[in-house]
Amino acid sequence: MLNNVVVPGAVFAVAVGAALFGATLGPRLPKDHLSGDSRDVIKLVLGLVATMSALVLGLLIASSKSFYDTQSAELQTQCVNIVRLDDALAEYGPETRDVRARLRQGVEQAYRNAWPEGGGPAISIGAGAAAQVASLARLARALSPQTERQRQLQSEAVTVASAIGSARLLMLQQVGNALSWPLLTILVFWIAVLFLGFGLFTRLNATVTTALVVGGLSVASAIFLILQMSMPYAGLVRLSPAPIIAALAQIGG
Repeated sequence: MLNNVVVPGAVFAVAVGAALFGATLGPRLPKDHLSGDSRDVIKLVLGLVATMSALVLGLLIASSKSFYDTQSAELQTQCVNIVRLDDALAEYGPETRDVRARLRQGVEQAYRNAWPEGGGPAISIGAGAAAQVASLARLARALSPQTERQRQLQSEAVTVASAIGSARLLMLQQVGNALSWPLLTILVFWIAVLFLGFGLFTRLNATVTTALVVGGLSVASAIFLILQMSMPYAGLVRLSPAPIIAALAQIGG
């Protein structure tokens, strides 16, 4: 959660600081360094850096949005599978009451961990509840079906429980690799170079300073958005708990 504030703040400071440094450096350079052919070459290089920065920034935003949407879709799929599993166990018979109780307990714990009371960041979407969900397939296999229909329901319960466990591991792996920090680091370097170039060709006044600050804020807010969408269980744009709440309303135990 700290990175959500510190990193965008650092990006803003780097951008504005580089622009101010460029504005201070420009008058001290020999005149021929910022005139004629030199100016044209510098502008071409800045145009190249601006294009690369825009492409990488767009790539990171698109990647983070795709990750956020994927996590949302997988959460909904998980909740659907949870309801399917509970329905199969309920139809199997009263001997599955214990398994259904464990299922509900695991879902409730996952809900409390991912959406703590008071709106704080997720405690852990994998600890504790993962072990309970993983045990469901074993408990389903331990059932002793007496009829053909019960055998079908047992097979369905085992398949769905295994799918829940596999999808849970996949979601955890994705959360741990949501953001490309090397790409972000390179992007910040390019932004610093770009703002340094802006400063070289300007003389500071209130309008120019405001424009540089607005530009720095725009880049920092884009980085903030990337970080937020890369952490779907924390921050301002966290996933909605509506699917898991709906699942809890439908399952017994």
